[in-house]
Amino acid sequence: MSEEILIVDDEADIRSLLSLTLNDEGFSTVQASNAEQARDIVSKRLPSCAILDIWMRDSDMDGLQLLSWCKAIYPDMPILMISGHGTITTAVEAIRNGAYDFIEKPFKAERLILTVRRALHAKRLEIENQALRARTAVHKQPDFIGKSGKIKQLKNDIEKIAPTSSRVLIQGRPGSGKETVARLIHDKSSRSQHPFVVVSCSRLTGEKADAELFGSENFQYNRRIVGLLEQAHLGTLYFDEISDLSANMQARILRAVTEQRFRRVGGTSEIISDVRIISATNKNPHEMIEKGKLREDLYYRLAVVNIYVPELSQRREDIALLAKHFVQQQAELLGKKPVKLGDSFLNALRALPWPGSVRQLKNVIETIMILSSDEDGEPLNVSALPKSIGNGKLGDEQQMLNELFISLPLREAREKFERAYLLSQMKRFDGNISQMASFIEMERSALYRKLKSVGISES
Repeated sequence: MSEEILIVDDEADIRSLLSLTLNDEGFSTVQASNAEQARDIVSKRLPSCAILDIWMRDSDMDGLQLLSWCKAIYPDMPILMISGHGTITTAVEAIRNGAYDFIEKPFKAERLILTVRRALHAKRLEIENQALRARTAVHKQPDFIGKSGKIKQLKNDIEKIAPTSSRVLIQGRPGSGKETVARLIHDKSSRSQHPFVVVSCSRLTGEKADAELFGSENFQYNRRIVGLLEQAHLGTLYFDEISDLSANMQARILRAVTEQRFRRVGGTSEIISDVRIISATNKNPHEMIEKGKLREDLYYRLAVVNIYVPELSQRREDIALLAKHFVQQQAELLGKKPVKLGDSFLNALRALPWPGSVRQLKNVIETIMILSSDEDGEPLNVSALPKSIGNGKLGDEQQMLNELFISLPLREAREKFERAYLLSQMKRFDGNISQMASFIEMERSALYRKLKSVGISES
């Protein structure tokens, strides 16, 4: 994906020379002969970089004034100033007002190209630093931890989906890692050097919702409001929980997604924004459509590719790896020694239901790390688990089983209990005999024989 450079100069020959030089290096360019044309271009789409001539004939702004105007709207856009009548004072003023660099005419092509590349590189580094700070602030896991079959399939799907430009809908239980999947798709795509912008759909309500997403022409503190769609230009826009969108906002988003253009609040110009849309939901989208909570046409626009993130209870083989990962992560954050996790502790983790999925496991480990003592050297056992975890009333199925066992002779009850117990463990460990054998403390060969004796198939 080529980066677009805006060239503003009153001399057609200079614009043409700059454009040809940059095109040869793989950049795309757009030209303006005066400040009015430049403002019109910038108002419709965000260039990756701008090159502004300081002195321009037939222009209502000189280059320095146009620099200030651009920086008031897009403070992060790198801008180079050029002039054939430059002085040290002019150069200093340009840099002070936010220009990346100042180049005198006539300039060498090599110097221009190098400066443009450096300006774009500096912008990419800032984007990467912002993303890193955001991830560090919320302790995001950098990748999907796990070696289970479901996670291998998920990673394989991500590798196939990422290089495309298709819109993606990610489904999964709360806490399963939908945003992590979205970030992985972005990081492995051609847009990885551009922003990954998160839209919290539950916040897009009220009068400010349109301005937050689409921006506003109403200036506040001498600065236009730049919406999330514009902030994500050339990058990825992630809609977190689309089921929380209002009907009105769904209609607005549908048009923006379909046409890749929109209008700011109070604006008249059509804004072009090149973004990849990734959405997520923890609900069944077809049920939401039937209930009238999700527009069917929006669903088919967003769900060009569907991907499902398995919950933790569907990949119990990964629990030990995840637990150890979170222990190390929390040890670094808290400045403490990592605790050791004993086999009985890990087996207990594997057996729990985990309705909050990976996020719940992370919270449990964080609690244990906070309460742990650096002086303890023994591996943790089951007693280290927080008292609240796993507590609750018996389910209907378990209550029925208890009533059944009470009504049976001991020998028959024991046989039925063993079969029910082993079926339950098979379900918990998703058919993984090795993990199941470790948890119930049986040799694999003995477990195979026991399963066969009670009439349970391994498949």
